[in-house]
Amino acid sequence: MTVQEALIEKCKRGDIGSFKQLYDQYAGAMFNTSLRIVKNRADAEDVLQEAFIDIHRNLHQYRGQSTVGAWMKRIVVNRSIDFLRKKKVHFEEIEDKNEFEYYSESSSSEGSVKLRVNEVIAGIQKLPPGYRTVLSLYLLEGYDHKEIAQVLQVSESTTRTQYIRAKKRLLSLIN
Repeated sequence: MTVQEALIEKCKRGDIGSFKQLYDQYAGAMFNTSLRIVKNRADAEDVLQEAFIDIHRNLHQYRGQSTVGAWMKRIVVNRSIDFLRKKKVHFEEIEDKNEFEYYSESSSSEGSVKLRVNEVIAGIQKLPPGYRTVLSLYLLEGYDHKEIAQVLQVSESTTRTQYIRAKKRLLSLIN
């Protein structure tokens, strides 16, 4: 049993100090995850608080099938997506299921493009919310398209297309 899993077990038994310790350990990373998705500091703080309420309520559901951090991140991502949905952010559904095949997932020039981190971050912030969310989940959070499709409740081809379009738009914004 890892230290984090032991902490979860203490939390399940009602140890408030352990939950505060869990919060202190993960809040920063979870805030950054939410901020990349919702794009607004105040909104990310609200999402974070709601996510930790969910985490506390659902501690009994943690089974150790993934790391504690991954389990918590899934809750934060879902809360962030729910927040965007409430603000009426829509993800483009594509009609042509093969549309993503017309784009190249990797471009020979991409490897040689050297960009400053601040330019990339600023470019990501300028993306429309749907693009930004898919790009963040894929590139920054490490989700695959199948997982993103499940979280966003859209088709895998939609997430692939959103990602490709986001990447293309990002490159145009920073070049």
